Amino acid sequence: MDQLNLRHLYYFWMISREGSIARASEVLDLAPQTLSGQLSTFEAQVGGRLFRRERRRLVLTDLGEMVQGYADDIFALTGELHETLRLAPSDRPLHLSAGVSATIHKLIAYYLLQPAMHLDRTIHLDCRTGRTEDLLHSLKRRELDVVLTDRMPTLEGVDRFAVHPLSSSTISLFAAPALAEALRAGFPESLNGRPLLANATDTPYFSKLMNWLTLNNVRMNLVARVDDSALIKVFGREGFGVFAAPTLIQDEVCRQYEVERVASLDEVTDQLFAVTRNRSPAHEGVRAICVAGNVDKRG
Repeated sequence: MDQLNLRHLYYFWMISREGSIARASEVLDLAPQTLSGQLSTFEAQVGGRLFRRERRRLVLTDLGEMVQGYADDIFALTGELHETLRLAPSDRPLHLSAGVSATIHKLIAYYLLQPAMHLDRTIHLDCRTGRTEDLLHSLKRRELDVVLTDRMPTLEGVDRFAVHPLSSSTISLFAAPALAEALRAGFPESLNGRPLLANATDTPYFSKLMNWLTLNNVRMNLVARVDDSALIKVFGREGFGVFAAPTLIQDEVCRQYEVERVASLDEVTDQLFAVTRNRSPAHEGVRAICVAGNVDKRG
């Protein structure tokens, strides 16, 4: 089947909804003979019978049920499109497809996306997380409108991409209250030999943290790598070690996970970027993210 005739599909869909060619012909204002001929043409096109007769009723075959499922989706979207096109352009929903690097804390990602959600029009957000490299390929294929990442992308072969620096934050160390209190005295020497929980050792700020420890002659004991930003905080709350998180979200981290901040490390920062296909994005939501995010929030 090289081409699918949507008009034939629509006729079939109306027959399946109305239950008979006679009732569908009244709705469509077509002669029953004409509609019956259109159905036969469509059945020849799909390669099988779509209905069978049972006591003067048309009953869908297995093939007919499958085709009807697709038709339901197609014409539901068609109806939505029709209603949307009746709106003034400024009132139409704006679709935003955003890719978020998996190493960005989810609350930070929310803060970055929030400006787009506060535009004076309805936003339909499609948010995807993953590896920065994979997300950039999706951006190149126009499957995404913007990619949010915590590392400067290597844009070999995609020179037309634009990188927009967003907010940055210092990194703070957190621990369960008893451990945090013990570590504050004599900091940073107090960190020596203490257990360290790593969220993901390939995050840019983790290498900065390790460099900071080395420069301060501190050797911590890396006891766990937890590739989940929420789970690592649970381990920290239960006293298994110290973990790092952006200072920007310290209040939420302390409140939600019942931990305390040990100290902020001014020399260790987490820089965020938005990657777009054009230096001046036409998409209102992407522009809002780039403008609002281009503020230093070191915390």
